[in-house]
Amino acid sequence: MNAVRTIVVWFPDWPVTAAGRDTGQPPDAPLAVLDKGQIFACSHAARAHGVRRGLRVREAQARCPDLVTLAYDPAVDAREFEPVVAAIEALAPGVEVIRPGRCALAAKGPSRYYGDTFGQILRTHLEEAGHSCVIGIADGPFAAEQAARLAERSGERELAFPPGESARCLASLPVDTLDRPELVDLLRRLGIRTLGAFAALPARQVLARFGNDGVAAHRLAAGRDDRPLATRRPPPELATDAAFEPPVERIDQVAFAIRGTAERLVAGLAERELVCTCLRVEIDTERDEPRSRQWRHPRWFSAADVVDRVRWQLQGTSTRASDGSDGSDGSGGDAAGGRLTEELTSGVVRVRLIPDDVAPTGAYQDGLWGDQAPDERIHRAFTRVQSQLGHEAVVTVVLSGGRAPAERMTLVPWGDDIAPARPTGQPWPGHLPPPAPTTVLATPEPVRVLGATGHLVEISERGALSEDCRLLERDSSDNSVITGWAGPWPVDERWWDPVAASRCARFQVACTDGRAFVLRYEAGTRSTADPLANSISSVSGSNGHSPDGTTSSGSNASSIPDADARSSTGNPSTGKPSAGTSARGTTASHVQDAETGRWWIEACYD
Repeated sequence: MNAVRTIVVWFPDWPVTAAGRDTGQPPDAPLAVLDKGQIFACSHAARAHGVRRGLRVREAQARCPDLVTLAYDPAVDAREFEPVVAAIEALAPGVEVIRPGRCALAAKGPSRYYGDTFGQILRTHLEEAGHSCVIGIADGPFAAEQAARLAERSGERELAFPPGESARCLASLPVDTLDRPELVDLLRRLGIRTLGAFAALPARQVLARFGNDGVAAHRLAAGRDDRPLATRRPPPELATDAAFEPPVERIDQVAFAIRGTAERLVAGLAERELVCTCLRVEIDTERDEPRSRQWRHPRWFSAADVVDRVRWQLQGTSTRASDGSDGSDGSGGDAAGGRLTEELTSGVVRVRLIPDDVAPTGAYQDGLWGDQAPDERIHRAFTRVQSQLGHEAVVTVVLSGGRAPAERMTLVPWGDDIAPARPTGQPWPGHLPPPAPTTVLATPEPVRVLGATGHLVEISERGALSEDCRLLERDSSDNSVITGWAGPWPVDERWWDPVAASRCARFQVACTDGRAFVLRYEAGTRSTADPLANSISSVSGSNGHSPDGTTSSGSNASSIPDADARSSTGNPSTGKPSAGTSARGTTASHVQDAETGRWWIEACYD
């Protein structure tokens, strides 16, 4: 089998081009793409300053101080290369994507249609679309790729090896071109350094010495690359559109005209056994005001659902009420009334319906015990509210990972994919144990937690309580006696960031009136006047109880050394020492002069 005449289209430095376009960098900026701390690819402007592939970041920045570094992302390469492949398929179908930035296609068909100048026509077509490329033509994809590389090194835009002479043109290239490190290392140790020398070896001896991989490389070196192209099949065009001439200025007219287009969209998906779960509606107006919005459905879109989304999207844009001069009653109906008398401020010239997400029909069939999707009436009502008030006007709460009660909630707009902001499966040291609170306060409520002596309960750096929690004081008229408590659960987050650092402890408390709360405690100004109070490492005699009746790690005031000296000395209302205090009492008053801790209610158990 002879090698197929092949065209390889190569876009040099594609990772840099793709990353620059994705981040909006200017084309002439010195760019470099990093992978594992090294330069993976760099632009021509960066190479002019001495930046090369494989350099460390510091060395590259030393050579080019203005170097812009971007992280390598294969997904960006593939995404940005898709429009390029579509532009090539517009001239010649049957494109094989070797990798993002490099593709191949058979030369026989396009050459018959366009003639021998197809390479120039293709290059001009891509350059007009903003894509600079190099073209190589030879027998087989491997030889055509090497032709493109030789053209780029010599400053040319196109190079073609004569038919049947690919082996001669490849003979002077080094064996490193084969891109097989182990085989190349062995060949070099045997003194074989060029493709021509390797191709001159007998095929039987190559098979006996190097195996099947060596035989495949031997055929490439000899210009006998007869591998057929793995051409991709272009994806079906699922989008439909409707154009209006003259432009339509009324919502009801647009909704009526788009119904046939919506039915064609749904029918076309049904023929492929697909359903649409996410639809993008693009509306073009006379004033060149593109209006695009993505709509989701808990099940799938029917033709009526599509028409409703187009109507709601138009109603959410600029409209003016009709005064009845055009024959309408000017009553300004809505979707529920079935008649719309609002006019658009700019006529609609085109509506395009694009299925962003499709799924097999079988994936959305009703289950044995009924459908688990939200009620259609609920979804229509919520979606209508979103169209009028904004996408985030209706949200769903999703359980998320975190430590604080507020962090455990992720608000997801109605219709979006339900995904938590933080993973729930990872360990979260310091998080509250079950049961979870039923109500999380948007703004924590400041409170006071008092002990048996009437003083504010404090927590040391090691989690020891100054005395048991006895009274929850919310305001002067709402005090609750604490019957049980669980905690503390200390949290020390982001200590390396002075702005976002958070150091606190949380409690679960139950009161005699049947209410239960999640409390947060934050220590006041740290004081070193009483080293004994800061050296407490363990507490015995726990008598606290959690809301469910289990024993907690609460501390007893009698187990803390000099508890009386720290709690009963001085005036509790003013924090000033009383007359005649001892030296130890003076130390206690020094502690009280420091800023005391603060308590808040974060959540409630209703």
